[in-house]
Amino acid sequence: MKVSVIVPVLNEEAALKMTLERLRTVLERTDWEYEIVLVDDGSSDRSLEILLAMGALDERLKVISFTRNFGHQAAITAGMDFATGDAVVVIDADLQDPPELIPEMLQLHEQGYEVVSPVRISREGDTWFKRQTAACFYWLLRKGVDSRIRPQVGDFRLMSRRVIEALRGCREHQRFVRGLIAWLGFREATISFERRPRVAGETKYPLWKMLRFAWTAITSFSALPLRLSIVVGVMFSAMAFIYLVWALYASVMLQRVVPGWTSIIALQSLSVGVILLSLGLIGEYIANIYEESKKRPLYVVQALQNLHAKDPADVARARNDLVLHWEKTPLAQGSSLVAIEAVGAATSDSALVSEEAKAAHA
Repeated sequence: MKVSVIVPVLNEEAALKMTLERLRTVLERTDWEYEIVLVDDGSSDRSLEILLAMGALDERLKVISFTRNFGHQAAITAGMDFATGDAVVVIDADLQDPPELIPEMLQLHEQGYEVVSPVRISREGDTWFKRQTAACFYWLLRKGVDSRIRPQVGDFRLMSRRVIEALRGCREHQRFVRGLIAWLGFREATISFERRPRVAGETKYPLWKMLRFAWTAITSFSALPLRLSIVVGVMFSAMAFIYLVWALYASVMLQRVVPGWTSIIALQSLSVGVILLSLGLIGEYIANIYEESKKRPLYVVQALQNLHAKDPADVARARNDLVLHWEKTPLAQGSSLVAIEAVGAATSDSALVSEEAKAAHA
């Protein structure tokens, strides 16, 4: 049995060595074979350089390098596309989620659970504001989007091969992986843990990114905002009606208003706010439809290390619907990279590769 550990990386040079040491120490204590799939999401520091150097010393470290930053959820997706294990664990590189939980997660998987989700019972290092907003976020998701989404469960979890194959069929761009897993409905177990502060570096999710992530989660899984616009419209209408009563009173009883003012105020109060809000919500959904209709790849890979396959299509998983050009590029003594360049759209589920590229890869 083999476990794949996916580690999305974005500017984590200060924590990478410690993270990999702890992961390897934990995994070597298990009876499972393992690989660690490291996805560099367009880091601007020395993260990729460190990953390639460590990968050159250990073929169990698989490195995927994006051409640019495509986002945390895309990095997780790429790791799933390339992972070959019977079980797959997703964990961040900052060690807030302890690798020491992995053996217990594997034991639960061996008992028949398809998904094992660690639940945070504390969030050390997070501010009071972040803890409260996170609680509100999960409450809103469960009440308004999908009650199967577990509170205080992040992307740190174990998934079986069946779950991974099912997730590979979900290629929407507005990605919320933990919501997709809940939507699939596989048998799930939970374990509790205390989340620690980051071992090094700074958070890659400031407030504005958290808000954008929450909005993506809501709009990609529910039409709740559109339905809320009806509620907001009713509230605005009620307030406008009260204001209209006052305007009529001022016009008829007090007779202190300019002729025509009452009707203008009533109409504007009733319509403008509701119309603008509703148009904004509709526009957001139309923008999402527009993005999906372009059918662009979720990510573009510029280089791979220690990922070998008899057929390049096996590595690519044919999930990006791209024609791929493969070539071997020297990296350092004892290692090599496989560079990928997207040159067009494929017409089937299999990646199309030139005969010369296949020969070079073989």
